[in-house]
Amino acid sequence: MMRSRWLAVLALLALSFCAAVSMAADVPMLTGRVVDNAEFLTPAARDSISAKLKTHEDKTGNQVVVLTIPTLGDEGVEAYAVRVFESWKIGKKGKDNGVLLLVVPKEKKMRIEVGYGLEGPLPDVVASRIIRNVLAPPFKTGKFDQGMDEGVTAILSVLEGAALPLDAAESKVAPSGFQDPNLSMTERLLFGAFIFGIIGLFTVIGVFTPGMGWFLYFFLIPFWALFPIIVVGFKVTMMILGAYLVGFPVAKLLIQRSEWFKRRNLQSGDRRGRGRSRFSGVNHSGGSWSSSSSSGTSSWGSSDSFSGGGGGSGGGGGSGDW
Repeated sequence: MMRSRWLAVLALLALSFCAAVSMAADVPMLTGRVVDNAEFLTPAARDSISAKLKTHEDKTGNQVVVLTIPTLGDEGVEAYAVRVFESWKIGKKGKDNGVLLLVVPKEKKMRIEVGYGLEGPLPDVVASRIIRNVLAPPFKTGKFDQGMDEGVTAILSVLEGAALPLDAAESKVAPSGFQDPNLSMTERLLFGAFIFGIIGLFTVIGVFTPGMGWFLYFFLIPFWALFPIIVVGFKVTMMILGAYLVGFPVAKLLIQRSEWFKRRNLQSGDRRGRGRSRFSGVNHSGGSWSSSSSSGTSSWGSSDSFSGGGGGSGGGGGSGDW
């Protein structure tokens, strides 16, 4: 009796394990540049998209693959996309120049998974924009062939160096005439380090320098109003400018009233002699002090085979739904 119970428990555990495993969607075989397992597209659309992907690969060497599956089960779209990418090894080994466009009709989810080598020309923000602005609108109205064709075209255009048009909300031009930037994270860090480093250095000099400091305050206003737009966009730049306009005078006045500033001023006056001296807007004459300051389904036949080239995914890309 005891043995039968243990066998029943083990059988139940085995069934539970098998059920849990089966909840994750399988990775299908890579049979072409378009693997339409969900039968999401018409044969004509599959053929047209496949031809575009092949032309792009012949031209650039980049491998772009489209996959549709009916459902993800309990797995997230990001995790499944990485699993497919690594299984198919999209892109060339050493270059990692592959892109996977995954569409899951039942969950209405999408993912553009990007290989390491293409995260520069196709950063996360651009991948997300393609999903949001190009793929999702036609999908919402049931125009699946159109949406997939336009989405693939947008991906290939960006990879070939074209700029992706902004949507109505993103294309608003700031009063200064600048548009919000579309830079990768690496470019933002490099530009930010340079711009804020230079302007920030002169700002610190202005805060601690008497007389000339107020000239720097007014001189740096247009720099704080324009250059940060390249890195953080118009709205954040305006907040930074406001903080500068208020923070600089407050910091300068607090420093001028500090004991450290007064001691340094006194030491400077002693070095210059007993005569009348001026330092940091503070005058000394005859022992008295006064302060002053200045103001300022695959579509491939047996004659054309296709396989991944050993590329890997960097985990970058964008996800969305419709």
